[in-house]
Amino acid sequence: MVNRRSFIGSTALVPLTINSAMAQGWPDRPMRIIIPFPAGGPVDAGGRLIASALGEVLGQPIIVDIRTGAGGSLGVEVAAKSVPDGNTMVFATTGALAVNVTLLPKLGYDTRRDLIPISITLGTPLLFASREGLPIKNLADLLTLVRAKPGTLTLATSGVGGPPHLLAEMMRQRAGLDFTVVHYRGAAPAMLAILANEVDVTILDPAVMTPHIKSGKMRALATTSRNRNPTMPAIPSLIEGGLSGIEFENWYALMVPSATPPERVLRLREAMTRVVAKPGLFDIFLNQGGRIIDMGPEEGSAFIRKEIETWGEVVRAARMNSQ
Repeated sequence: MVNRRSFIGSTALVPLTINSAMAQGWPDRPMRIIIPFPAGGPVDAGGRLIASALGEVLGQPIIVDIRTGAGGSLGVEVAAKSVPDGNTMVFATTGALAVNVTLLPKLGYDTRRDLIPISITLGTPLLFASREGLPIKNLADLLTLVRAKPGTLTLATSGVGGPPHLLAEMMRQRAGLDFTVVHYRGAAPAMLAILANEVDVTILDPAVMTPHIKSGKMRALATTSRNRNPTMPAIPSLIEGGLSGIEFENWYALMVPSATPPERVLRLREAMTRVVAKPGLFDIFLNQGGRIIDMGPEEGSAFIRKEIETWGEVVRAARMNSQ
């Protein structure tokens, strides 16, 4: 296993190391990015953008390899156990890289031990919204209603252990908000349920809900990020609405096995810095309220460890890892 301290922290050595790697002719063959979620979704979209742009910078084609299952964990495990030569990467999100470490007791990898972030590239918030006809005007009204009638309002999620479920549990644990949580198999059926007035509130991707909010069939209550979503500036954050310490931003990270040679990690890092700087590349995410993060190996590793701790506490308190 690579000691991160051996290649992170001395930026003065980066140009020399990268030049050495380039002189050795790497990369010298096609590479691959594993996408651990289905084709057509946001992870696939982001991964394909990176594959194309990163391939141009590195001078090699990068193949997109879809490996789905177990909330993204199957694809991440394939990457973690691949030959650590820098030619296999994985592009995954909060759930597969942080939440599942605690949620799935028999997980075949530990992100902290087995993977290194080349770039925690993007962050995207979710949106908290209510159905048409629920007698509230804003988040404060909802909180009053939930506290007056605990357990009576229903909250639709996109599945057990997903971000909406985690946030519902965090709100219960930290703010005493008791919703009856209803799990659906994906965002689409959760949306159908709230549009049919079968459930009262939900927390989903803004892109899924925005058309229905604009049409008046749903009411936006809050964004789940720390700050307001710049594409919907009138909508407050959960924190602004009185839910201190409750937030969520789905982050996207490009990772490689931890035993990848340090000079190749640095070569990939330098290349991703150039990719992230390309104007317009991630507009599909930015236009939905996302933001570019681009944390490198050291900062990214510390961030992931903190995320594992945060969501691990929520998972354990809810006993979600015993299901």
